[in-house]
Parts: sequence; structure tokens; C-alpha cells
Amino acid sequence: MQYIMLIYHGTHWDVSKEEKNQVHEACGAWHDELTKSGNTRGAVGLQPVSTTTTLRHTNGKTIVTDGPFAETKEVLGGFEILECESLDEALAIAKRFPALQAGATVEVRPVIGMELSAVTAGARCREE
Repeated sequence: MQYIMLIYHGTHWDVSKEEKNQVHEACGAWHDELTKSGNTRGAVGLQPVSTTTTLRHTNGKTIVTDGPFAETKEVLGGFEILECESLDEALAIAKRFPALQAGATVEVRPVIGMELSAVTAGARCREE
């Protein structure tokens, strides 16, 4: 069964670039373990919330605005698609996600309907 692991982080991450890079490195190693074990179908990180475009349908019109749809202290930073036998297995994997130690929040949900095709992570995140 497939689960999506939604990864949220604070809008402001009050750590140094070096500490961010250490967390990104640890998350990359965690993802590599999932790839080797066959428990991932891919992962995607998202660009900063400042790059967001939001669409709403109001009064018969579609409104397009820059930015996120709501003011919030946490934003969706990316996701991992897990292949697991059970929710317990998905939760065990999510508990090992290194960014939890750095303040991230993780939401795990079963995927409805057809199986998702592989999504590739691309290059690792690094602060320059």
C-alpha cells in the first residue's frame, strides 16, 4: 500500500546554513536507505513558499494570486511516497525522518486510488 508523507517546516528556520545542510544530508541518507529497502516511490522538495501561486474560484471567477493561501507558521516543504505493508510500517519509517529532530512536522496519509508512479528527488537541497 502507498502512503504519502507530507513534510512541513516552519516558515523561519533559525539555524545556521551548516546546520541546515547537516539536516539535508541526513535526510538524503535516510531517503537512500528507503530506496535500497524498496520503501520509497520517490520524493520531492518544494521551492520556498514565496514562489507560490494560489488559485481560488469566487463569485463565478477564478482568482490567481501570488503567495500561499493562508498565513501559517508551517509550510509544506515536500513529500515522500512510501510503499509499505501497513500504516504501522509507514509510521515507523516516518519516525526515523531526521528533520523531525530539527523541528519538522510529518503527516502520513494513505493514497487513494491508483498507484503513483515513481517521482525522483533530483539534487539534494543545500544552502549556499
